[in-house]
Amino acid sequence: MAFERGSVLRGVAAGVLALSVLGVAACSSNKPPKTFTTQSDEGGFQPFGLFKKDAPKSAPSEGSIGVNGFLWRASLDTLAFMPLASADPYGGVIVTDWYVNPEKPDERFKATVYILDTRLRADGLNVTVFKQAKDASGAWIDTAAADQTATDIENAILTRARQLRLSNIKTN
Repeated sequence: MAFERGSVLRGVAAGVLALSVLGVAACSSNKPPKTFTTQSDEGGFQPFGLFKKDAPKSAPSEGSIGVNGFLWRASLDTLAFMPLASADPYGGVIVTDWYVNPEKPDERFKATVYILDTRLRADGLNVTVFKQAKDASGAWIDTAAADQTATDIENAILTRARQLRLSNIKTN
């Protein structure tokens, strides 16, 4: 009896193993994963193909960035005095490294710029400023930066972006 029971369990175990291998193999694909641009080219959720738009959307060109070019260039120009830690033109994020003003060596600043839109708009830009000050022992301690500092940087970036746009219109 034990021999028959063992062979049945081996058969069940082999069947479960075969189904598991088939299930895992069904998950694999040679197709690359869909990206946001390929999904948006399909027009989103289209049940039964209803409500399709007549004109196909144009895909962004290979060399284009995902944010407003004027805001991007203006942000880099405005923050050029600070060392750049990272810049992501597709995500629209610019992060500077700590900057120490030679006139005030006991303070340092760091800025992060988020470009949120492909249009040149004031609400398409967000600047965050971080400030640290040296304490008596010489260690850097986080302090609150004035809200006006971030606003001033945003205004400077927007002014520069408008200048770049106007100079681009005049040359074209």
